[in-house]
Amino acid sequence: MEPSFSLGRAAAAEEARRSVLANYAAAPARDRYWLHALLFVLTLASTAFTAGQFGRDLLWQDAEALFNLFGFPVTWPFLADGLRFGVSLLLFLTVHEFGHYFAARWHGVSTSLPYYIPSPLIGIGTLGAVIRIREPVPSLRKLFDIGVAGPLAGFVVALGVLVYALATLPPPTYLFDLSGHEALKAYILEQGTFPPAMLDADDPAMAGPRLVVGQTLLYWLMTQFAAGVPPMYEMYHYPVLFAGWLGLFFTALNLMPVGQLDGGHILYALVGPRWHERLARGFVVLLLVSTAIGTVDGGLELLGGLVPGLAPSGVVAGAVPWILLAAFLYLILRRVFPGDLRTTVAAMAGIIAIAALAKAAGPPLTDFGWMGWWLWCGLLAYFIRIEHPPVLYSAPLTPTRRALGILSLIIFILCFSIRPLYVV
Repeated sequence: MEPSFSLGRAAAAEEARRSVLANYAAAPARDRYWLHALLFVLTLASTAFTAGQFGRDLLWQDAEALFNLFGFPVTWPFLADGLRFGVSLLLFLTVHEFGHYFAARWHGVSTSLPYYIPSPLIGIGTLGAVIRIREPVPSLRKLFDIGVAGPLAGFVVALGVLVYALATLPPPTYLFDLSGHEALKAYILEQGTFPPAMLDADDPAMAGPRLVVGQTLLYWLMTQFAAGVPPMYEMYHYPVLFAGWLGLFFTALNLMPVGQLDGGHILYALVGPRWHERLARGFVVLLLVSTAIGTVDGGLELLGGLVPGLAPSGVVAGAVPWILLAAFLYLILRRVFPGDLRTTVAAMAGIIAIAALAKAAGPPLTDFGWMGWWLWCGLLAYFIRIEHPPVLYSAPLTPTRRALGILSLIIFILCFSIRPLYVV
């Protein structure tokens, strides 16, 4: 009877697989090569143009314009800095996506070529790249292979870009071609190195917000073996170095252990559905803690401003931002803990209490906060989803695959920053 039972279970699984495949609305199998090529060119132009504006403006402003783009004079130094960044970043994105692509093709899973996403309105000129898998991946091992291939391949490129950038760093006088920065330039001229802390706060030419790139464990370790490393508040002026850091950042984003992100696939294959669900929920709650701390530390006024006509003072005015914060947390937590109102409310109250405590204590607790996770938590809760859908065939991972999965989790820890990009 046992063989019959096994055969019956296998037949049921095969019938379920065929049902999934039959009901799956697959995209056309043919790639539109012209579209992928066009998006690649547009993304390269977008990243180059956007990053060129972070370059050494005194250098390119005095150079002869090669051409005008919408009235903006594009010079060779401007274009060179932009292309250094754009080519480095797109090399990372391309290798990452083709890691997924070739792994999928190896397993006979139909998938598209990468779609690059140009976005000239944000600071790096792109929202990344994606591929579309045109059919379900029924096997756990195949799902793991496709999920882990992209981050590992992209990480190797990001690491290589960083090694090259750190090995070819120019001297600190490189920043003399920037406008403003007079206090920084004077310090470099006198000391020959970068100051231990930001000096431009008293520089009238640098009044206003300053972009700071977040530290990661791996980047910090690598910079210990290089000379002339710029401070994190000036690093984005170095095109290849900034592109390498972004490669680490995008790798960490893809490896977040949630839903159907690459890290979610890997974690699901390593620990199974129950522990994946627990760890994914815990990670999103951790991001929400950071979000709430960042909000109460510098964003309550912004939340209060969402209500037209709100008085700038008074008990009611002071309570409204906290009410809005609680509402935003509730909207996300209700998707993190679906159907569990008690846990949702308890988590919301706990997060608000931690944020209030951090606000009262100040640094270093407030250094844990970053409002940018609002967007990511919303995407995770409402689009990517927290839980991972089941697979039809759940064969255990081989020892090699388990080792690669653990390696990818270590890479995530090394590349992750709780405050990736922020303004002071």
